[in-house]
Amino acid sequence: MLVSALVTSVAINSGLCVLFYTLYSILRKQPSNSEVYIPRALAEGGYKKSSHFNLERLIPSPDWLRRAWKLTEDDLLASNGLDAVVFMRLINFSLRVFLFAGVIGVFALLPVNCSGDALEYVDFTDLSNNSLDLFSITNVSSGSSLLWIHFTAVYLVTIFICCLLYYEYRYISEKRTSYFLASKPQPHQFTILVRSIPVPVGSSVSDSVERFFTEYHPSTYLSHSVVRRTNKLQNLINDAKKLYSRLVHLQSDPNKRKFKRSGTFGLFGPKVNLVDHYEKKLEDIEENVRLEQSEVSLAGEEVRAAFVSFKSRYGAAIAFHLQQSTNPTRWVSELAPEPHDVYWPFFSSSFIRRWISKLVVIVACILLTILFLIPVVLVQGLTNLTQLEVYFPFLTSVLTITFVSEVVTGYLPSLILLLFLKIVPPVMEGFSSIQGYISNSAIQKSACSKVLWFTVWNVFFATVFSGSVFYKISIFLDPQNIPAKLASAVPEQASFFIAYVVTSGWTDSKDDELEVPAIPYHSHMPRVLFFVLLGITYFFLAPLILPFLLVYLCLGYIIYRNQFINVYAPRYETAGKFWPIAHNSVIFSLVLMHAIAVGVFTLKKVPVASTFTFPLPVFTLLFNEYCRKRFLPNFIAYPAESLLKKDRQDENDPTMTEFYTKLVGTYQDPALMPINFTANGDRLKSPLLSASSSSHS
Repeated sequence: MLVSALVTSVAINSGLCVLFYTLYSILRKQPSNSEVYIPRALAEGGYKKSSHFNLERLIPSPDWLRRAWKLTEDDLLASNGLDAVVFMRLINFSLRVFLFAGVIGVFALLPVNCSGDALEYVDFTDLSNNSLDLFSITNVSSGSSLLWIHFTAVYLVTIFICCLLYYEYRYISEKRTSYFLASKPQPHQFTILVRSIPVPVGSSVSDSVERFFTEYHPSTYLSHSVVRRTNKLQNLINDAKKLYSRLVHLQSDPNKRKFKRSGTFGLFGPKVNLVDHYEKKLEDIEENVRLEQSEVSLAGEEVRAAFVSFKSRYGAAIAFHLQQSTNPTRWVSELAPEPHDVYWPFFSSSFIRRWISKLVVIVACILLTILFLIPVVLVQGLTNLTQLEVYFPFLTSVLTITFVSEVVTGYLPSLILLLFLKIVPPVMEGFSSIQGYISNSAIQKSACSKVLWFTVWNVFFATVFSGSVFYKISIFLDPQNIPAKLASAVPEQASFFIAYVVTSGWTDSKDDELEVPAIPYHSHMPRVLFFVLLGITYFFLAPLILPFLLVYLCLGYIIYRNQFINVYAPRYETAGKFWPIAHNSVIFSLVLMHAIAVGVFTLKKVPVASTFTFPLPVFTLLFNEYCRKRFLPNFIAYPAESLLKKDRQDENDPTMTEFYTKLVGTYQDPALMPINFTANGDRLKSPLLSASSSSHS
């Protein structure tokens, strides 16, 4: 790609950024847009709609920028939880890395690259028509002593990132412990989930759980709740909730249309009052829910799984860590999630079924990865103007226009690829939901890892090597090692990835305008981590990418803080468990950068630099192993020291008796709880489950 194509891409996005700020500052002031721009503030009563016109609504205001900038970490922790703090610290981490690497890259490496003479004569008076290779390591001659500057930069950045990683891992680990110690008693701290429960003939799951834990955990066992099959019931309740939300939204907004025609497409037939129509449908659904709840409570299928609660956190931890049976596939235990975080639709009853579902998901992910190569190859074809003219000769006259060709080769490919990538997070979330995870947060974590590695393989590696196919097919025919292949292929795609960064956006559309959204970590965190990978791998190859990353992350820093204040509301809390994913991703990026550096120094005929680069990945992996041993256990379970400290504090808490009473029924499936959305729903308030489904000692 020529520099002019990149300049065009940057100019387009710069204009879009200015337009975005202006429109956002104006549109967020309009009362009709409050559900879109400030849904959380609206739901919490921090904003009141006004129907009176005010000229101030049409003037852009930086107030939202000021509030976002002043948001402290303690405020963020109090309002959005530790997961939001971890996410913002990832943004801060990325900014520090690219600021340090940017100083080295722009003020040391970039002048060295531009002063090279490996490429043909470059006209510095007409940079816009020159290749971006002028600014990359490609322009440095083979065997040049200037390459030792790149070697030093690789060492410096590696040491800086490792030090920063250690500091962040330690800080978040300590923050996680202090967050736990400062928390009030929570049901999930006293509860575990037990699956693959053996049931003797003539007995029930509830009886088996009662006998087992009364015998083997007599001093700490408190109660249990058996899981039941409620898929059909959950679908009915979801329909009722959506209809109720739509009804409330319709009644609360005077500007909403209250009538529609009952015929085809709402264009023909008599007019129908939407409020009355929705209320009637809601009553019918409630009646169906009531009948289904009665059927499930009396003769519903029990899943061989139960939430088992204990009288202390320490007792729950002992039951979790101990193998309960001589057969390790029975009485399998795991820590319970928060009650509202439980993913009730999928409870696999056996070890084998869960294992098979994971295998199916692995195969599905591989197939999706292979299929996604098709749009990647098509996108790379757009970056080659000559090839486009061969395949589409009727476009030749249009492509000769400078602006059109620059947009097609510089802006359009990355934009198309980003549009294709939009489907990946929801697909990966769907894959994770059938793997047997019992919480929405676990599904999000699993989907986060899947989206991240899918992006790395299909956007980075597939783009790198498919791009090389168009220019140097012989790279696959030459039996070189992996570092050499990467070294020759990666620098060629620097311009594409710069355009990819410039084209990317930070905000997502809101799927359900009737609910306050939660931040989809499984799509936003992989995006940031992929930018980190691009910055780390390209900082010594094409340092021109670093200023773009810095600017983009600065925008993300402000935008996300604003979103946490006005848009996103937390739905679950993992207490920082996303950070190990981020740490491992950065370690992978470092090792990848080292492999590319080894290949580059080899191809550039600096064997000594290549040899001295070999210890870097070894030391990096050793550092990662140390962090894994030192910090990762704190992200899996809390230590006995913290658990006992909290339990001893509870001994003097007069509210614990009431807490234990409520804990008995906390993990009852919400689908079996009475619902009452309509005015005639008083008959739904009677309890549905008998005492056999929930017992206590």
